[in-house]
Amino acid sequence: MRTEKILKIVGLNVGIALLNIILFSPGLLGIQMGGASVFATALGATVILMSGVVFVSGNYKLLIQKEKIIQTSGIKTATDCIDALEQNYGKRTFSKDITHLIEQIERFQKKKETIRDILLQKFSSEEMSYSKFQGVIMDTETLFFMNIKSILNKLNAFDEEDYNRIKSEHEQLKFSKAFIQTKMSLYNEYISFVKDSIETNEQILLKLDRLLLEISRLNSLEDGEIDSMSAMIEIEELINKTKFYK
Repeated sequence: MRTEKILKIVGLNVGIALLNIILFSPGLLGIQMGGASVFATALGATVILMSGVVFVSGNYKLLIQKEKIIQTSGIKTATDCIDALEQNYGKRTFSKDITHLIEQIERFQKKKETIRDILLQKFSSEEMSYSKFQGVIMDTETLFFMNIKSILNKLNAFDEEDYNRIKSEHEQLKFSKAFIQTKMSLYNEYISFVKDSIETNEQILLKLDRLLLEISRLNSLEDGEIDSMSAMIEIEELINKTKFYK
């Protein structure tokens, strides 16, 4: 059982116990089940009943009910991506990476909106120049979130418990050195993939920063001039390269 789940179970049950101590302790609220008034008796019974319901349902969800894993095929929005990433926080090997990825998503959304606002200051939404820029931004967004989904596939496939087990001294004494190295090499591929993909996202964000800078300098542009902008060329090269390797 994961440490995170154990802490939730302990927190739930300690919270229920403390609440009942506060409500029924004579030195505190001192609710009594009998000998006082009908209202106090009813209140005490209700508290006990609700405590039982919360105890049973809460522990059932934490101990028995499986958490629904968000599949990458069902991800449609940036919020879906963040929710799917947060589900993997229990894998401590990637906890810092997950935080970084969520920050990258938030930064991407902010940059996308900033570029859109600046474009609308310089062009009308019906102009060809605006449509051309927006098309490239949409392609970049597709590339960015395709990368996030690839990371999620790796996170979902990564067996944190087995990884920690194979690293333990006890397990390493049970198997040959060659076997341990093979297993560790496999898990290190997962870790390297996530690190490399995070850097790829940073490259995408950097290219958006360059595009934002170039757009902010513009007053008017012809279609041919848009194609020759260095930031647009870099982004389109990245998109075409990714499509080639996909």
